[in-house]
Amino acid sequence: MRTVLLHVLFLLITLSVMAIYLYAGNPDSNIILRVRLPGLLLTVLTGVSLAGIGSVYQMMLNNPLAEPYILGISSGAALGSVIFAVLGLTILMPLGGFSGAMLTMLVVWTIAQHRGRFDRTRLLLSGIIAGMFFSAAISLIMYLFHKDTLLILGVLMGNLGRIFTYGEWYTFLGLGVLGVLLLADLYRRSLTLDIMSQGDMYAASVGIRVHRVRREIFVVSSLLLGIIVSYAGIIGFVGLIIPHIVRRIFPSGQRQIYLYSLWAGGTFLLLSALIARHLTVLELPVGVVTAFIGCPFFVLILLRRHKTG
Repeated sequence: MRTVLLHVLFLLITLSVMAIYLYAGNPDSNIILRVRLPGLLLTVLTGVSLAGIGSVYQMMLNNPLAEPYILGISSGAALGSVIFAVLGLTILMPLGGFSGAMLTMLVVWTIAQHRGRFDRTRLLLSGIIAGMFFSAAISLIMYLFHKDTLLILGVLMGNLGRIFTYGEWYTFLGLGVLGVLLLADLYRRSLTLDIMSQGDMYAASVGIRVHRVRREIFVVSSLLLGIIVSYAGIIGFVGLIIPHIVRRIFPSGQRQIYLYSLWAGGTFLLLSALIARHLTVLELPVGVVTAFIGCPFFVLILLRRHKTG
């Protein structure tokens, strides 16, 4: 009964947030179709993707601090997107995002190998360092290419208020379908991740190729992040906050946690976008809002791990 009530409550919250996002201020139908609806779809796809990937990373690496932003993959994808943008290849920004995410994952994965074994701690630390390096590289590009400053700032701080041309809109819809397929691929690996959470040796003993599964998941998630970051920019901490909260409310298997994370991630980012839009006279970058929420949450998790450790 409690679970049913929670489902109804969350559904009402989601529908209310979506309605406010679309109709706040009584906009005309043209604004709703050309601006609000594309923004809604971009925000939801971004939120569900970041939260879903975060839940997968945390289960696969057995670390509640693992998420695309902390591992540096988002920053790598952003650097690839920015490079394509300043070269005038805006339509190819998703390709740049994927290339940057894959490069980051390759570097971080290589550093994480220690004496032929996969070291989760080295992965986390190398991801943080890689993220700092790529952020510095983006800042350098912004300094050198002044005319693209606003575009680059949108990538760095998250921009969900993008206005699509017709060509960009159809491209986004096609990539959105690809994103949904990639999310479905991550979902089908839920049982494997449940087994891997018991330890690499146990997973290998039941026939799971642990290193191969990790590589495949990183490739799939990097492609998805490349799509998301190229349109929405860097939005941190969604993949950290949402799966952690979901596990506290629904302590079940990865399949349920993944699906609930998708649901909560989309709703959370929509709510963050509304706060960013209405908190001040000028619309704030949504990444600023999620960072203000996520940083204290990150510290809280660290303190809890220290006490339990």
